[in-house]
Amino acid sequence: MDNYIGKMLDNRYEILESIGIGGMAVVYKARCHRLNRLVAIKILKDEFSKDAEFRRRFHAESQAVAMLSHPNIVSVYDVSHSGDTDYIVMELIDGITLKQYMSQKGQLNWRETLHFATQIAKALEHAHSRGIIHRDIKPHNIMILKDGSVKVADFGIARITSAQSTLTREALGSVHYISPEQARGSRVDKRSDLYSLGVVMYEMLTGRPPFDGDSPVAVAIQHINGSPVLPTELVDGIPKGLEQITMHAMTAAVEQRYASATEMLADLEEFRKNPNVIFDFTAAALQKTQILDPVSEDVVTLRPVQQQRPAAYHRPEPPRRQAERVVEWEEAPPRRRSGNRVAIAAGAVCIILAVVGVFFFLYNSFLKDMLIATKDVRVPSFLGQMYNDVISNSDAYEGLNLSTPVWIEDEAEYGTVIAQSPDANSVVKEGATVTLTVSQGTDDADQSLPMPNLSGKTLQYAEEVLNDLGVTPQVAREYDDTVEKDVVISTSPGKDEPLQKGQVVILTVSDGPKEELVKVPALEGQPIDDALAALEKAGLEQGSVTIGENDRNLPEGTVIYQSINQDEEVPKGTVINLIICKAPDKEPEEDPDAPDTDPDQPDENQNPDEGDNNGSTTEPNAPTEPATGTKMITVDLPQDRPTTVMSVYLDKEPYAEPMELDTAQGQFSFQVTGAGTQTVEVYFDGVLGKSETITFGAG
Repeated sequence: MDNYIGKMLDNRYEILESIGIGGMAVVYKARCHRLNRLVAIKILKDEFSKDAEFRRRFHAESQAVAMLSHPNIVSVYDVSHSGDTDYIVMELIDGITLKQYMSQKGQLNWRETLHFATQIAKALEHAHSRGIIHRDIKPHNIMILKDGSVKVADFGIARITSAQSTLTREALGSVHYISPEQARGSRVDKRSDLYSLGVVMYEMLTGRPPFDGDSPVAVAIQHINGSPVLPTELVDGIPKGLEQITMHAMTAAVEQRYASATEMLADLEEFRKNPNVIFDFTAAALQKTQILDPVSEDVVTLRPVQQQRPAAYHRPEPPRRQAERVVEWEEAPPRRRSGNRVAIAAGAVCIILAVVGVFFFLYNSFLKDMLIATKDVRVPSFLGQMYNDVISNSDAYEGLNLSTPVWIEDEAEYGTVIAQSPDANSVVKEGATVTLTVSQGTDDADQSLPMPNLSGKTLQYAEEVLNDLGVTPQVAREYDDTVEKDVVISTSPGKDEPLQKGQVVILTVSDGPKEELVKVPALEGQPIDDALAALEKAGLEQGSVTIGENDRNLPEGTVIYQSINQDEEVPKGTVINLIICKAPDKEPEEDPDAPDTDPDQPDENQNPDEGDNNGSTTEPNAPTEPATGTKMITVDLPQDRPTTVMSVYLDKEPYAEPMELDTAQGQFSFQVTGAGTQTVEVYFDGVLGKSETITFGAG
């Protein structure tokens, strides 16, 4: 039986049942007793919980993702640990994954593909605007709700596991969707997510991924070198425009892909408005052109492209049928001669721009290499060398870039370079990339090689080198006054010691000079002024101060919650958030001199038929409902970003669905309806922007 079922985490989350198992965590359905709602809790598996560095990155990445607030992203409510248990509290989704949906339906029609892809792209647009890259977009991480809406899950989690992942058979599920730069182990940015989205769209349209193979390595190599079959060659009825969007997102060269999710969304919206649209990704289309659709006779508008964007693929188009004719712009009524002169001048400008555009295209495509001398570099022979020696002497190969190697089983000694591309003695342009194929030996062969010298290297570089060598880096951190933060101090095993395939290498990494730690004072139960004075004295920073319920009859303004427990040691300057209580509810006092009255007898001074001033009778001591009312709230929008997602809470409970706002308007006003005294909190992208306590119905 699962040991977590029935367990209470942090005296708040009751684990009810297991609902899923992943590579690094188990997901449970749970109840939050504080807010009385069902949630999903992802608990790290034991092998990850024992890794201090993994736990640190897990918390850092998860807290960053918790700042995301978008209707197409699974919300993260809390990141915490209870004893040795590390967990994330998330929104509980009532639905299935896109992978399950496709397994049930097979190939999706293009309208469903457009519907799902648009929502995924909106989620990516929001996350990328906050600097968060998903790194593992695939149907398994996309949830479909019963109403047909989509939510993307596991933002930021892929970043934690990426450094430890290798292309094993277990990685086959993700490798179908990775970008070429991920397959090579190169730098990943937001365009990698767009490539993966293109692969997901391809699979939705055709019922199969663009590349497949017997091993993860085989699939990864196809992403780097392959050219997928066009969806229209596999399935009839796919609109050309949607195929173009899909294939342009899947361009192997990262600089030729969509530059942003916003750009891709613009094309998806253009296609949604007009499914007959044809896009031009091959040349600068500086003027809007129109063609006549041969079937519907409708005018189709080609979206103008503001810059030259090479195609994701290039196939010669079949000759147009006679019915496809150019439609002339509508002839304007006769104008005066002065208008004709303006038209002639405008035409001359257009011709000049066209000539300049053609020259620019020819220059970049053909003339540039002829006019600007690029240094030629001769590729040395790496065959037979140990890969460890190659990377240790990488400075000797000036003018060449060594990509992440391809490891394959071979009889050659483990770590030996057995193939290279381009070949030895080839003459290439300066800056060309050389890909090496390295032997990972056989199961019965000696698979040792000398440990490279990584002392003084950055942690990122060291992890990349060790991952390339097929060993597992494990980080231990310590303070050091002389070594810069995130730089390797030492390794175990040390330089030139034997290194076995699959071995764990300990990287001792500097955390920089030791920070001054201070102890958090006891703030709960203190008046707010005393609590703030104690924070200042301890060298800590005041965070948000909000008002909560007074269920202990404490004096108004008493601290009832502090975000970090007392006596915990934290770096000096750490921010502490507080919750204080409002005034206690007062019971009506009885007048000891008031005469005894029979509640069944009417007041002698009041006609029982008249009631009170409102024409209704009121029983003595009858409870009164708090007055309700509406309040107009005005907030200042953050000006450091083009858009923001605003979330409103009333006494800690969501008041309305999050909405995305254009920050250019400066301020935003809205109405809130409540009863009695309640606290309104407004968050922008998960960060508290305004808190106001309101007595509704007063005044």
